[in-house]
Amino acid sequence: MTMYRKYDTSKYPVETGGSYASTRGMEGEAPRPFVVDTNAEEEYWREHHSTRPYARDDRPFLEYKPAYRYGADAHTRYPDRSFDEVDSDLRQDWDRFKGTSSLTWDEARHAARDAWQRVKDAAERALPGDRDRDGK
Repeated sequence: MTMYRKYDTSKYPVETGGSYASTRGMEGEAPRPFVVDTNAEEEYWREHHSTRPYARDDRPFLEYKPAYRYGADAHTRYPDRSFDEVDSDLRQDWDRFKGTSSLTWDEARHAARDAWQRVKDAAERALPGDRDRDGK
C-alpha cells in the first residue's frame, strides 16, 4: 500500500508523472492536490543516505529515516517558505516527530534539509514558472 502526504496546490496546477501526481483535473473539475510518494522517498534515501556528508557509520539509516520524512513533510506544509525560515519551527516539533530516533535536531537538520530540497526541486520541475522566485 502506498502512503502519500498531500497539500493543496490548487493555485499551482501540475502535470507530471513519477512520484508526483497531477493536480490538473479534467476540464471543470477542481484541481487535485500535489502528492509526495513517501514510499518512493524512503526508498531513495535508504539507497543514497550513506553518500551524504552527514551520514555516520555508527548511525544507521533508520536513525535518519524520521528526519528525511520530516523534511519532505515540512516542505509540503510550508511550500512557499525556505527551509531556513521554518528551521526554528521544525526544531520545536522535532522531539514529537522523531519517534525512536536518537538524533537531536542539530544532527537531524541536514537530512531534513536534504529531503526538503529534494521535494522542493521535484515540485519546481512539476509546477510552471519560478514559483518560489529563486531563479530556478
